[in-house]
Amino acid sequence: MDPQLLIKLVLLLGLGAIALLILWPGRGARRLALRRISLLFLVACAAVAVVFPQLSNAVATLFGVGRGADLLLYGLVVCFVGYVIATRAHHSRVDIQVTELARAQALARAVEPGSMHR
Repeated sequence: MDPQLLIKLVLLLGLGAIALLILWPGRGARRLALRRISLLFLVACAAVAVVFPQLSNAVATLFGVGRGADLLLYGLVVCFVGYVIATRAHHSRVDIQVTELARAQALARAVEPGSMHR
């Protein structure tokens, strides 16, 4: 059996969770609460890793990773991928909003063909 199977599963589940959060429609209070809880969890994990660095090594060994630093790097990669995907989705929504606003402004300022002054 692969000694790194557990960390592979955890990382794949993390990426899958990010994909679900991104593909899950809506921007309601539940989704905002999930994002805030996830962020709080990450901050808590980072604080524990700073205060108890030996714990990172113990958890890494438990997951089949050689060092705690490697485990932190793997976690950072998953977080970074999630951030990049979420940021891209946000920029796409903003681009659509800017386009709609520009169209509305153009239509509001348009002059009817027969009403031009000579």
